[in-house]
Amino acid sequence: MFNSHTLLRSFVLSALSAVLFWGTGVAQDHAHEAHEAHDHHAEHADHDDHHGHEEEAFNAGAFIVGHIADAHDIHLWGHTHIPLPVILFTDNGLDVVMSSSFVAEGDGHGHADRFYHSEKTGVHYTMHASEKQHGDHTILAGSITAEGMDVLDLSITKSVFGMLLIMVLMVWLFGSIARGYKKRGNVAPKGMANALEPLILFIRDEVAKPAIGHHADKYLPFLLTVFFFTFFANLLGLIPFIGGFNITGTIGITIVMATLVFLITNLTGNKHYWGHVLWMPGVPAFVKAIILTPIEVIGLFLKPTVLMIRLTANITAGHIIILAFTSLIFIFGQNGEAVGAGLGIGVFSTAFMIFMYLLELLVAFLQAFVFTLLAALYFGDAKQEAHH
Repeated sequence: MFNSHTLLRSFVLSALSAVLFWGTGVAQDHAHEAHEAHDHHAEHADHDDHHGHEEEAFNAGAFIVGHIADAHDIHLWGHTHIPLPVILFTDNGLDVVMSSSFVAEGDGHGHADRFYHSEKTGVHYTMHASEKQHGDHTILAGSITAEGMDVLDLSITKSVFGMLLIMVLMVWLFGSIARGYKKRGNVAPKGMANALEPLILFIRDEVAKPAIGHHADKYLPFLLTVFFFTFFANLLGLIPFIGGFNITGTIGITIVMATLVFLITNLTGNKHYWGHVLWMPGVPAFVKAIILTPIEVIGLFLKPTVLMIRLTANITAGHIIILAFTSLIFIFGQNGEAVGAGLGIGVFSTAFMIFMYLLELLVAFLQAFVFTLLAALYFGDAKQEAHH
């Protein structure tokens, strides 16, 4: 139905061209932001010098955490942000405002927390930032508290917005592909259907069927959903100038994915599966009660935990490495005192960031594949029949 070699070659060439553009763009974007942060720090440090304070150095840790952490707004470039809805329940009722409504008290210099007073419910909210930063450059998704009462925070943060965006994209994309197949029948697919068909067949024939066997069709919709959600979310995080999404690097999202794998595995497990978990046959009773059964029960929870940690850590690590090499430009530049060193390390950092983006494109696929493969292996273990 398609020439796989031509498709693969075109995909690789297009991906390499795109990632070179992305890598160069994001390097410039991060460098520009770090330079702005340094200038902003230097400006206030000069002001503090009049009061006997020392100049504040570029804070690489705050710069990196500020980009990989979840946030209540989407940072595009410079001081350009897209605010997101903040949804809060308290004893006084519901408050829905945009994150831009939270502002720093006073002049905001050196104060990372943001505040909002609701005229509707009379509640004074405080958004506690996870990192101290100057001015109003970034609002981090710290906890939100209210004076004298508990707060239920259901805000649409950057990672939640990215997750919803990917879900809408997948519903539209695969819905249109399904309608195209129904309309064309046995005619070869075109467009996105032609591009995604090899991946769909790969998950079905090389992952689901070998790992699960004749029960594969039952689990295939979930496996395809998990694979493409993870893959698209990872690719979204590689695109600069649109907020620096770190969706699968957010523990709140990966823990839900791992929990779904845990529930599906154990709710669909057969008698043979539970027999080996709770009371393994052919083993002395005291060994099962003291050693094997506790280990197997712990393993039930350990497997999805490993899935969650592996995906979160690998995706976050790639972003940290890229941002760390951006920070080296200003660390070696010694706040403008060693411009030559900053420029020299800048050439190396930019080249390495482009290389890392090429590697991250591969990692985006590999992490989606590994998560899907391990989930399929767990499902296959739960449906395995007894061998006589």
